[in-house]
Amino acid sequence: MEDVLEVYHRDYGEGEVLVRLDETSKQLVGETRQPRPAIPGAPMAYDYEYRRQGVSNLFILFAPLEGWRRAEVTERHTRKDWAQVVRKLVDEDFPHKKRLVLVMDNLNTHQLPSLYECESPRSLVQ
Repeated sequence: MEDVLEVYHRDYGEGEVLVRLDETSKQLVGETRQPRPAIPGAPMAYDYEYRRQGVSNLFILFAPLEGWRRAEVTERHTRKDWAQVVRKLVDEDFPHKKRLVLVMDNLNTHQLPSLYECESPRSLVQ
């Protein structure tokens, strides 16, 4: 834990950026009955019953020192999904930075081979 906290306290130069990447899955639900409209003195009322409509994955990216954040919604959480989020982070969000420090958990999809599955090794090295 101390190692991760130290990363947040480093001095970052003009060509560097610190980015936190995390993900979560969320259940999608729909109403089975129309909510009761609000009336004076009482808020709108929703029924507790719901219809399950699948699951989506959310990737949350946050650069605290830049005041920047982005959420990416995907249907699944696969190696390819993670690699595409990282590729977009490097190519579109921070293309002008020479060094990107990425803080994330060590989930099995968060590995260099995941990037190789989506891109050739030559295209990753510039």
